[in-house]
Amino acid sequence: MIKASGGGGGKGMRVAYNDKECVEFFDLCREEAKAAFNSDKMLVEKFIENPRHIEVQIIADRKGNTLYLTERECSIQRRNQKVIEEAPSVLLDPATRKAMGEEAVAMARAVQYVSAGTVENVVNPDKQFYFLEMNTRLQVEHPITEEITGVDLVEQMLRAAADLPLSITQDDIKINGHATECRVYAEDPTKNYFPSIGRLSMYQEPVGPGVRCDSGIIEGSQISVFYDPLICKLSTWGKDRAESIERMEKALDQYVIRGLRHNICLLRDVVTEPRYQAGTLTTNFLVEQYPGGFTKTDLTAEEKVTMYQAAAAIHVKREQLHYTQGGESEGQFYVSVGPKQDDEHPVFVRRVGENSFEIGATKAGPLKKVEVEWTVNFPIIVVRDGVKETFLQFWGPTRCPTASR
Repeated sequence: MIKASGGGGGKGMRVAYNDKECVEFFDLCREEAKAAFNSDKMLVEKFIENPRHIEVQIIADRKGNTLYLTERECSIQRRNQKVIEEAPSVLLDPATRKAMGEEAVAMARAVQYVSAGTVENVVNPDKQFYFLEMNTRLQVEHPITEEITGVDLVEQMLRAAADLPLSITQDDIKINGHATECRVYAEDPTKNYFPSIGRLSMYQEPVGPGVRCDSGIIEGSQISVFYDPLICKLSTWGKDRAESIERMEKALDQYVIRGLRHNICLLRDVVTEPRYQAGTLTTNFLVEQYPGGFTKTDLTAEEKVTMYQAAAAIHVKREQLHYTQGGESEGQFYVSVGPKQDDEHPVFVRRVGENSFEIGATKAGPLKKVEVEWTVNFPIIVVRDGVKETFLQFWGPTRCPTASR
């Protein structure tokens, strides 16, 4: 691995498999490094096949206290930049976790490091770990460490900066549950992650149990070419990994962004993939999972039925709102979830309560009772069919509701 010493983000980095590539790539990487970081200093390190990217959060004060706050799994990356992180890693056992943490602390003490920092490692399938680099700052993914340890890292950084001792010890640091973070970017994952610029004409962050959004924008903000395209760090905590992922899926479905392209469709697809849910991760996950590039997933038959139901119920709600002197409470409609007319599907709907509907293919039935919550001009639709809860987004009076997929 030939890598620029003066920066990160995958710039000035290539893998050489023979002497010829080593010479060629070294010159290319040095030119990229000079342009990106104003430094052509390079380093060469062992390249690990099928690697996982696992990092250890540390915190140190000026009183001789240096602690590690377990690890974060950061293997879901595009162009060597992290996209999805989680804590703790499903790969590590307690012994490896302790060894990795103690080595990170030893390194920080050796250079008399103070404040928060992250020791990053490349880990092979046998749990052997190799030092990659140390980031001497608070990282984007620090919220998930805070969520599983209960430690406010910024508070501890301020204590260290004020020459105060840390308010915690190593024995205080325990793992509680599991946390997942998705980086919501203004970019188009269907076009090789091409950055998207523009104004956020509508913006609404998700809320709910275990959901945390760290962002610096509001509706009307302008996303420009002058800064990183990161919109928000969306984190979810759960009592275990399954609950954390389930909450992330729902949070992504409730995240409303209009006015520019974003990567929520990719994030949702990844967290619902069986391979991801099984924890079989490497830094090549996105390339291996989408070898021809990411394309939006087709809706399943079940998802289409849910959207037919939602669209029909919304039609009745709108009719009754606009015609208060006798708007129809039931009727047969043809609903489409795609641009082609042959996508149309007949739906009969009868309103039996504020948010309650009986829905089927025809009035003769069978009819299924469905709860559809939606407020006019509000983008989120909630559909409950007695088995599960589905979140959809409404894109306007002439468009059907749609999902992130």
